[in-house]
Amino acid sequence: MRQPWRVAVVGGGIAGLAAAVRLRDRAPAGTEITVYEQSGVLGGKLRTGELAGQPVEFGAESFLMRDPTGAESAAVALARRLGLAEKIVHPTVGQAALVIDGGLRPVPGGTLVGVPGDLDRVATVARPAADADTDGGRPLVGPDADVSVGALVRSRFGDEVVERLVDPMLGGVYAGRADDLSLVTTMPALARTARVEHTLVGAVRAAQAAAPRAPGAPVFGTLVGGLSTLIEAAVTASGATVRRDAAVRELTPTDTGWRLTVGPTRDPELVDVDAVVLAVPARPAARLLAGPAPEVAAGVGALDYASVALVTMALPQPRLPELSGFLVPSTEGLLIKAATFFTTKWGHLRRPDGLAVVRASVGRYGEEAHLQRPDADLAATVHRELSAVLGTPLPAPVDGHVQRWGGALPQYAPGHADRLGAARTALRAAHPTLVLAGAGYDGVGIPVCVRSGETAAEEIITALGGSAR
Repeated sequence: MRQPWRVAVVGGGIAGLAAAVRLRDRAPAGTEITVYEQSGVLGGKLRTGELAGQPVEFGAESFLMRDPTGAESAAVALARRLGLAEKIVHPTVGQAALVIDGGLRPVPGGTLVGVPGDLDRVATVARPAADADTDGGRPLVGPDADVSVGALVRSRFGDEVVERLVDPMLGGVYAGRADDLSLVTTMPALARTARVEHTLVGAVRAAQAAAPRAPGAPVFGTLVGGLSTLIEAAVTASGATVRRDAAVRELTPTDTGWRLTVGPTRDPELVDVDAVVLAVPARPAARLLAGPAPEVAAGVGALDYASVALVTMALPQPRLPELSGFLVPSTEGLLIKAATFFTTKWGHLRRPDGLAVVRASVGRYGEEAHLQRPDADLAATVHRELSAVLGTPLPAPVDGHVQRWGGALPQYAPGHADRLGAARTALRAAHPTLVLAGAGYDGVGIPVCVRSGETAAEEIITALGGSAR
């Protein structure tokens, strides 16, 4: 009689927990699922804390409501599966601004992550290069090529569009620079149309036209009570055994699956399982893969990450503009790269005591030295820069929090998708019961991580012989 499957999920972020839920739903009854989390806290970059007596996000703030096909996103589907759909709320203020020459200007409409489809509409923020986006009689990008977003946009629209529009938009998501980030990975819709269209304006418009949108439909959502409720509900639904403060130090193939070496070097615990979902960032994943799959480890380990700090403040009766927040071009010389006015953007967070909660993101790839400052110094600098951008001295905060995320945001260099695809193909051929998930391999954002975890779970089920449900 076949014994129940034993599956280890290494990494307790949203990707690993989504994999655990999918395994519980699709794998044979009795499957033993164990989640190993190196830290004492589940959820990865989803972390709801408390500021001035109310919940506030110290990590990811929201999720996309729709996927690229127009269907509900994997995050919404997971929330529905976990009984949380009624807790989804949407921004009440969606307009954001850019910091240009020290002041705020509305983000112009009609752009795709800052890349304009109508040059006239961005004139208040950036001056596109004249007559550079000409039809050369061939597609902008070759059929198998990948380029940096910055290189493509500079060649067609000039430096100002990159520096004042595209760079801050991409920087807000990746904490990186457009000149270093892959078009294929960070802007896949534009990459597809750039393989057909002869001008960048034409490629942007084609990508926008291909995106299924319902007029007035909300783009983003979050959960009343905070995104950590998603983590708690996923743990419960998965029925998994959760091991916190349990570092997996080694993976060794066996005749029947895998042996995990868990815990301190002096007193290791050896655990045998049938399959492993590896849902940790690239560097720890590469270390674990170095023994059983060294070539795969080299490919995975090539992915680098940026570190950021999130400085959150509760301010008494400040005069804030009716904006969701603002983005900062690196040319402005500010430590802040983006700010969110939480209690303006999200109606459910507005407080009867009049306190406003503002969060600023600090740190760009290659500028990690700025993050070595003490918390108090970071908070004071953020407060001073916010006051300067808003043109009025802000009151002293009544409460604050500095959250540092080391190695948080992946930096997708051109060619990333091909490198990762080759690594996964090699891993699947050599070790089909060991699957990578989440942790930035497939893109950023909660829906991408959820989908990655669920896909990994399906691969494990297939490798072990299919579902019994």
